[in-house]
Amino acid sequence: MSAEHATRFYIDGRWLDRADLPLLPVVDPASEMVVGHIAAGGPADVDLAVAAARRAFETYSRTSIDDRLALLGRILDLIEQRAEQFAQALVTEMGAAIGFARMSQVPFAAEHVRVQIEVLRRYTFLTLDGTIATAKEPIGVCALITPWNWPLYQITAKVAPAIAAGCTVVLKPSELSPYSALLFAQLMHDAGVPAGVFNLVNGTGESVGAALAAHPDVDMISITGSTRAGVLVAQAAAVTVKRVVQELGGKSPNLFLDDADFAQGVAKGVLAGMRNVGQSCSAPTRMLVPADRLAEVEALAAAAAADIRVGDPRNPETTMGPIANAAQFARVQTMIQAGIDDGARLICGGLGRPDGIEQGFFVRPTIFSEVTPNMRIAREEIFGPVLSIMPYRDEAEAIAIANDTVYGLGSHLQSGNPDRARRVASQIRAGQVLINYPAWNGHAAFGGYKQSGNGREFGVHGFEEYLETKAIIGF
Repeated sequence: MSAEHATRFYIDGRWLDRADLPLLPVVDPASEMVVGHIAAGGPADVDLAVAAARRAFETYSRTSIDDRLALLGRILDLIEQRAEQFAQALVTEMGAAIGFARMSQVPFAAEHVRVQIEVLRRYTFLTLDGTIATAKEPIGVCALITPWNWPLYQITAKVAPAIAAGCTVVLKPSELSPYSALLFAQLMHDAGVPAGVFNLVNGTGESVGAALAAHPDVDMISITGSTRAGVLVAQAAAVTVKRVVQELGGKSPNLFLDDADFAQGVAKGVLAGMRNVGQSCSAPTRMLVPADRLAEVEALAAAAAADIRVGDPRNPETTMGPIANAAQFARVQTMIQAGIDDGARLICGGLGRPDGIEQGFFVRPTIFSEVTPNMRIAREEIFGPVLSIMPYRDEAEAIAIANDTVYGLGSHLQSGNPDRARRVASQIRAGQVLINYPAWNGHAAFGGYKQSGNGREFGVHGFEEYLETKAIIGF
């Protein structure tokens, strides 16, 4: 990402120079070095972007399905063509291991666009029932606030359905991982998005995010972030009664029933919980296991963690890079100390950097056992490679522990009995239950119960968040 583009915003179909604004540093988490700066926007920039999106909505909302499909197709093609460029940006801005960026972060982002193409092709925007016609129409100008942990993936998860629905957007990416978003803005321009349909303003949540949430000409806001940030957005948005979609925090369980395949499942569970350095809202970081299998699980889990290769994210052999930023690194260290202080038994990992690593926000893959539901590491989202193994006595207690959280985003369930697995899954209070590690599916609805958020993303459920429902009665 060139220094020239890094201090620009994309508004109304063109790049606007904002080098005169205050600058925010971009830090490479592997070296802790400042590698660039972005301009820090404010309410005036938001006003410009929202006005452009409002003007564009009048025409874009009436474009044909074929035109939108063609635009999405060009976007998908360009993501695939520029995949390596995006992968390298993700390594620089948030420390993703290059193999993980190439195999997951970028391809899954492309998949969101492909899925929305499929949804749009078969979606029925007008249905008739006697004298009642029900129309689905684009909601309007959409503000999209995306996080630093899956930067490109979360952008396409919001932009693709909004564009498919006929909405116009203003994107505020995380100021901590902005380069992939700036590359995406250039991609949108090169794909021929009409002026004003897609806009990008960089800046902090306190400034740009707050201005978007409160803006009277924004019809809908979608945020992926912490529960605290989601609450602040909802409070600011309430004044103008706009739609708010929130994908927030999580403390997801991974429940092993006694008939599960422990030999395979425990190792997969460790890797699922520590994927993306544990920086995923739905990471299954509470492993619930029968008490009489605890020693077996501990040995299997420790062996899996030992196979994780922590190091330079640019090395293709690395499987875990650094934590994405300094504040999160400090948070992870604090929570590891909390686990020790609360009396959890440390199986592997612990405080500090891995041996031989002297700089960068690298952490040790850490596993605690004999974790009880009242401990901080069992209740608070850590957002790092820290796994809590929690023993249970029987199925009823296992379900109770799984649901003993203010969150309800993701969950995993391991069992050799499909009927039993589905019965238990129906009792887990979470937006997703993944049984026996199925492949990721971009059509499956994603979102949370309780303090994990409101609304859904992905597939047709995410698409419909960008639509209003109109009843037309009488013929």
